[in-house]
Amino acid sequence: MTDKKPKNVFKKGAISTDFIANSIAKHQVKTGIGAHNIFLGQVRADEINNKVVAAIEYTAHEEMANLKFHEIREATFLKFDLNCMHIYHSLGKVNSGEICLFVFVSSKRRKEVFPAIEFIVEEIKEKVPVFGKEIFEDKTHQWKVNDLTNK
Repeated sequence: MTDKKPKNVFKKGAISTDFIANSIAKHQVKTGIGAHNIFLGQVRADEINNKVVAAIEYTAHEEMANLKFHEIREATFLKFDLNCMHIYHSLGKVNSGEICLFVFVSSKRRKEVFPAIEFIVEEIKEKVPVFGKEIFEDKTHQWKVNDLTNK
C-alpha cells in the first residue's frame, strides 16, 4: 500500500481548512476504512524574550526533505496496518493561528490510527530537514529551535 517514489508533500503558505476538508471528503467512498486520525500543526504566537511570534517562515531542501518524508511513510506502513496516509507541510510564511502541518491516516480499525499519528509526527520532528524562521511582531526574526523534549 505504499508508493514507489517520494511525493512532494510541500504546500505554499498555510494549509487551508478547505484543503483539509476536501481531503477528508475524498475518503467517504473508501468504505473499507473504519477510522481516521488527523494531526494539525498550528503556528503558535509564542512569547520569546518579550517578543511575540507573528509567523514562521518555513524553508527546506525539498528533495532531501521529501525523501525523509517518504522514508517515514514507508516505515509507518510497515509498522501499522493503515489503508491511507497523507502528509502535507507548509513552505513559506505561515501566520500564527494557521496550519503548517497536516497528517491524515486511515485504517480499518481505530487502534491503528492513534499510535500511527504519534509515530509519524515524532519522526517528522526528529528527522525531516524543515527549518522555521520565527518572525516577531516587531519584524525581527530568529531561527526556530525544536524542543524535542517538550512533546
